Amino acid sequence: MAASHMASATSYKNPKLISIPEVEIDKNGKFKYILIKVHDPDIDREFKHIVRGTSKAAYHADIYDNAVSVIEEKGLDCEVLGGGRIEHEPSKKSIKIYGYSQQYGQADHSITHSLLLRKFKDYDTITWSNEGY
Repeated sequence: MAASHMASATSYKNPKLISIPEVEIDKNGKFKYILIKVHDPDIDREFKHIVRGTSKAAYHADIYDNAVSVIEEKGLDCEVLGGGRIEHEPSKKSIKIYGYSQQYGQADHSITHSLLLRKFKDYDTITWSNEGY
């Protein structure tokens, strides 16, 4: 399943989709994140998954509110696929993905994991679990 997501992730032709970064998370710490599916309403087939996370957000919806304005400015649509938490420890080159969002449900952490592996190629450990909150 993850392989098909990865294959589609590198084959975008839509410049609007290409312009949206796949991953924007805090440089370190423990924080909430959401997984978003972004697509162009004019082109049905193409979409991409993106991850957004920050400790500045009290709720997962706050992360969505910040992300959706940038996405819609580019003429794209999006939907939240779920949320969770990320522990980012750059000093250990480690990221843990886990948990869920009370509002949006649990993200497919395996998709988030694939995106973070691409973004943080030099990290030693990027793991995910459906446990915890």
